[in-house]
Amino acid sequence: MATQLLKGKKGLIFGALNEQSIAWKVAERAVEEGAEIVLTNTAVSIRMGTIGKLAEKCNTIVVPADATSVADLENLIDKTMEHFGGKFDFMLHSIGMSPNVRKGVPYESLNYDYLSKTLDISAISFHKAMQVARAKDAINDWGSIVALSYQAAQRTVCEYGDMADAKALLESIARSFGYILGREKKIRVNTVSQSPTLTTAGSGVAGLADLLGYAERMSPLGNASAEDCADYILTLFSDYTRKVTMQNLFHDGGFSSTGISNEIIDIYFKGTADERE
Repeated sequence: MATQLLKGKKGLIFGALNEQSIAWKVAERAVEEGAEIVLTNTAVSIRMGTIGKLAEKCNTIVVPADATSVADLENLIDKTMEHFGGKFDFMLHSIGMSPNVRKGVPYESLNYDYLSKTLDISAISFHKAMQVARAKDAINDWGSIVALSYQAAQRTVCEYGDMADAKALLESIARSFGYILGREKKIRVNTVSQSPTLTTAGSGVAGLADLLGYAERMSPLGNASAEDCADYILTLFSDYTRKVTMQNLFHDGGFSSTGISNEIIDIYFKGTADERE
């Protein structure tokens, strides 16, 4: 049930591709909660996905932009401010892609040109977006910026490859830029470390189905869905979290704090009860 949590707020959402996208869910829920939004993605993603359908549902525009291009970001921020008639209040960075992971290149044999693209797309684009928004004074005081991360930034997850490096960099950028924007404009910057989630981007990670099953059994509350994540992000856009900044916030059903669960013990020792005594 909508409570108008974001009534009167305006925001820019990066990364909605299709109905599986967390950014898609955030956009839908933000509008339900009273916000106005602008959507953006790369031109090729707009052609491949169904973001036009989302824009129609949310009564808004889609501005094509390559988040690794400062020129594109400058145009995006200008168009967003034109659409809103001024500054806006929140921004979501939901962008991630690794050519190494997509092509099955193992971490110990990385293609470094691919690695550069991974870091630029998945992390440095976050810095670029905030740098452009700051230069144009685009975000209102006490605004909120959120990027999506994953616990592979802290713990080794096999097959996640160089995306783990990108997420670690993303979280560092959030802390460094969060300090600057907080001191200057009281704008908060956080990352959300979400459960493994079946999205178009996530499906490129080998063994995702096994990872989902493992995380579900390890998490006392179970995996957080894309819808759950959207609801959590909305609280970070709201005025109820005005003093939360420079944090990596785990939204994973308790996975990140669980050493081992009863369910995993039962599976591991299945048929070997004597070993457990």
